[in-house]
Amino acid sequence: MLLAQNLTKKYGEQTALNSLNLTIEEGEIFALLGQNGAGKTTTINLFLGFVEPTSGIVKINNISVQENALETKKYVAYIPETVMLYPNLTGIENLHFFSSLAGFKYSTEQLGDILTRAGLQKMAHTQYLEGYSKGMRQKVGIAIALAKKAKVLLLDEPTSGLDPKASNEFSEILRALAKNGTAILMATHDIFRAKDVANRIGIMKEGNLVSVIDAKELSANELETLYLQTV
Repeated sequence: MLLAQNLTKKYGEQTALNSLNLTIEEGEIFALLGQNGAGKTTTINLFLGFVEPTSGIVKINNISVQENALETKKYVAYIPETVMLYPNLTGIENLHFFSSLAGFKYSTEQLGDILTRAGLQKMAHTQYLEGYSKGMRQKVGIAIALAKKAKVLLLDEPTSGLDPKASNEFSEILRALAKNGTAILMATHDIFRAKDVANRIGIMKEGNLVSVIDAKELSANELETLYLQTV
């Protein structure tokens, strides 16, 4: 579902990403760990088509992002660290607006069902976003992904600033999405969350993917030790 081959991004003399080779299959959750500047966000931005690669290949659903950026966006939902929604609209109005942009038409009842599937309490559906917590906003972002029937979910520090309960709820939603075939790439600093939710974990350093680990093979403490030794 996601493919990078020798993917490189340079800004002048600085290499933000160096010859990344990565594949992520349907139903797989892949977590990228690394310090600020390690190349995690650059990787996501290249998959999104926000920046052009210096060299290499990047594909979504076997479609080149460089050659068919608009086509690949049909398959993708993106949740950044801060979900950008309209504070003067309700949760259900935001979902209606963004799903309509993607070409989907849902009844009010269907929109409510999607928000509920995303974990948002029914009483919040008709509340304005300006009163939402970060966790509630993330759930609207997940609902938009569900409404778009996205095959790929790209996440950049999605649990930053969430309390443990909200983080756990978010992880449960990701597992449910993966179970239904969604390929998920998550950039994060949260070692525990990466271990808890991901199938595979990559550790990045100075633009290089230096380790790829099966999440089942290491405990959270062992992963933390490996991470600290790497970075």
